[in-house]
Order: sequence, then C-alpha cells, then structure tokens
Amino acid sequence: MHRISIFLLAFLFACSSKQNVEPVKLAGQAQGTYYAISYYDDENRDFQFEIDSLLKDFDQSVSLWVPHSVISKVNNNDTSVILDSYFIEIFKLSKSIAEDTDGSFDFTVGPLVNAWGFGFDENRNVDSLIIDSILQFVGHRKMNIDSGWLYKADERTAIDFNAIAQGYSVDLMGFFLESQNIENYLVDIGGEVKASGNKPDGSKWKIGIEKPAEHANDGRDLKAVIELKDKCVATSGNYRKFYEENGIRYSHTIDPKTGYPVQHSLLSVSVVADHAAVADAYATAFMVMGLEQCKSYLNQKKNLDAFLIYADQDGNYKSYVTEGFQKLINEEFE
Repeated sequence: MHRISIFLLAFLFACSSKQNVEPVKLAGQAQGTYYAISYYDDENRDFQFEIDSLLKDFDQSVSLWVPHSVISKVNNNDTSVILDSYFIEIFKLSKSIAEDTDGSFDFTVGPLVNAWGFGFDENRNVDSLIIDSILQFVGHRKMNIDSGWLYKADERTAIDFNAIAQGYSVDLMGFFLESQNIENYLVDIGGEVKASGNKPDGSKWKIGIEKPAEHANDGRDLKAVIELKDKCVATSGNYRKFYEENGIRYSHTIDPKTGYPVQHSLLSVSVVADHAAVADAYATAFMVMGLEQCKSYLNQKKNLDAFLIYADQDGNYKSYVTEGFQKLINEEFE
C-alpha cells in the first residue's frame, strides 16, 4: 500500500512544540521504510535497542523479504513451519476483514500484484490468460488455520500481509511502550500512525494528511491536519505508485475479484480506527472498493471514520469526510 512516509515524518517532527519536558525521539529503519517514535517519559529512558529487537523479531514472522521467515516458509509449503503468535493473530484479523469487506481486502492477492509488476519483480507479465490462471488460486477462503496449523486448498496460494503488517507493527510498538508505563506517545512506521495520550501542555498530536499528487515525483502538500488522541490513522493511495501504458494508467491497487488494477476516481483514503492494523487493512479495502461503494460501506458501518479524496469528471479534487473524521480536522487546505 502507498505510504505518506518521508513527508509525514518531517511534518510530525516539525510540529513538535517546545515544552519544558522534551520527548524522547527514536528513529530507524524497519520493513523497508522508516520508523519514528516520540514519547514522554519522566525517566527519559531510551528504548532503541528493545524496539529494534522487537521489529526484527516481527520480520522473522511476517516479512516476505526474510527468506526463512514464517510467512516465507508457509508460501514455500514448508511442512516443518511452526506458526507463531504474530502470524496467527494477523492471519485471523486478515480473514475477519476479508470477510467483512466481501474480499475487497484479500491477503492472497500477492501473485497478482507481482504479475502486474508491483511486487518483487518489476517486470510485468500479464495477459488475460495469465490473470485467469492466477485467479484460480487467489482467494482468502482457500486457506485456514486450525489448531495452530495452516491448511491450503491449493498449494499455489500465497500470503502477503503487506497491507496490514505495517499497521500491526505500529500497534506492537504501542503495546511495548504501554508495558513500560508510557502513556503519551506517537508511533509512525512508514506513515501508519498511532497517537496515545497528550503532549505535556495538554494538546493532542497533530498528523498531516497528504494531498494526492498529479505525478509520482511531485512535491508533497497537505490536504488537512488532524488532531489525534488514543487513535490510529493509515492512508492508502494510487497516485505515487503506478505506470502508464498506451495512455492507460495502471495503479498498484489490484482488485482481487477481477485480477486487474482498479480504475476509478478514488485517489486516497485515510482511515481512523482504534488499532493501526485495522486502519491499514481497511484503507486498502476502500481503495479497492472505489468511491461509491466505500461511501455506502461507511454509511452502514459506524465503527470506522475516513477521509476520501477523489477526482470529479473535470479532474478537480473533491473530498468526502465522515462525521467522526470531520471532528478530528484542525485545518483543511484547498
């Protein structure tokens, strides 16, 4: 999923107001992106080592870039694999969200993403016959976990947690900080954010929502600034990861039902939820749904709030904001 990484990192740090109590700030690399963590601690403790260790341990479970991770062994049909708690919990949450969104979120879509050149191999290898053949083994209902063992209906089915794992890692960092009796913190991993408590002056954490860019290399501008407390936000968009061929733009968001990149007016979705993993997954699901289906879903389900940015028939940017999300907006820009 597209991340608002470097821009959000710079924005968050720039918005840190001067306080008598300065936050502890940690930064590093994880999951192919950055992480930035700020927290207020009376003891001024430095948890860099513990956080790096936790993130490395997490990668050993669900990272496709680690050859011998749990997920890599599962995808290679290694019968000796032992599923750990990270994998099982993310799998169950992914299944639940896949069912709730009628497959718009699907953690088995990876082979289609790769075929369209948005995965490990940037070489595109697609035609209708290839897509049809891949669709035969894509689908969240083709595997299940029972008594700690994973069962596949088709050995070719593979798992890709990229649209939920980064959010889960944000939650994981929050759980760790809270275990150390730290209540006021901000965790940002590649643009997925969890804000807990307040700053010492009582103010909430401010997060920037990026305005979609017309071109992949355009600068980064803000569409809105929101204030968060004890909530998480994740953003997904199509406007930075795409390619054009014969006048047609192909985005990296693949519809698991058709096997093809989505073609609709929705440009980005920011979702606020209690957990970053949930916000992460639903942001991807909404990008698959498109504007009208997403609006219908949000009107029926009141447990999520979202900020949708789309293009009208004339190419002008428009937005649709749920009532709950509107209450979080501190400032909005054209």
